[in-house]
Amino acid sequence: MLERTGFPPGVPCWIDTSQPDPEAAVAFYSGVFGWELEDQVPADAPGRYFAARLGGRDVAAVGSQPDGAATTPMWNTYVWVDSADDTAGRVTAAGGQVIGEPFDVSDAGRVAMCLDPGGASFCLWQAGRHQGAQVVNAPNTWNWSDLHTHDLDEAAAFYGQVFGWEATPVDFGFGETVMWRRPGYAEFLETFDPGLRRRHSEGGAPEGFSDAIGWLLPLSGDDASAAPHWAVTFASADTDATVEAAAKLGGEIVVPPSDAGVTRIATLRDPQGAVFTVSTYTPAT
Repeated sequence: MLERTGFPPGVPCWIDTSQPDPEAAVAFYSGVFGWELEDQVPADAPGRYFAARLGGRDVAAVGSQPDGAATTPMWNTYVWVDSADDTAGRVTAAGGQVIGEPFDVSDAGRVAMCLDPGGASFCLWQAGRHQGAQVVNAPNTWNWSDLHTHDLDEAAAFYGQVFGWEATPVDFGFGETVMWRRPGYAEFLETFDPGLRRRHSEGGAPEGFSDAIGWLLPLSGDDASAAPHWAVTFASADTDATVEAAAKLGGEIVVPPSDAGVTRIATLRDPQGAVFTVSTYTPAT
């Protein structure tokens, strides 16, 4: 596993889930992914926030759902920014909403909660002591965050204005999809993973893939009536085994394992309702 420290501005950097019963969620996710979870708040605090670690490195978190929350539990995505306050202003100017004004989380960082024009929620993270996920794209860690929305053009314009993202259509041989790219991200990745772009090219990845930070997906077909949302995918060494473990621990199989090009994917719902995807990548070369 390649450990990293920090992210460039405009790159998703952290994920967590807020749950009505965080202790039960800890039991589920530790069983599915082998995470070690440690509560980060004092015992007399009103809520809990468990840092999830793999090999001693931060990979995600499980926290308490705010009192009176009416929403179904979900996984939240945070985007690294230099200034939460300045970026919150860009969110509003681009047609989004700031539903939680920037505030400090002790010395860990500064956060703001936002909605894009379609209503999908995401967070801004101005890092302090907490530098985001320390391991990604390894088995049992965060792989991608994907935006599911009705209006792809509207989303592309909004996130391009706020974060400088580019929505790039690509075809991996099983139909066209749209890749979110943050130009220049590959140069950052090469600082601790030399040869990344060469390996992607030799493996047949489309041009610009090394700058990818997620996917832009249409809500259509059976999902046409769903609300726009950000979703997360976790890397797995064996999608079928992960699905089996989740089912034994009370999770629901939303979409059974299936092959999509060089990946095998499945969608799951945890016992309290948060949906996530697992994916095994098996390159042809």
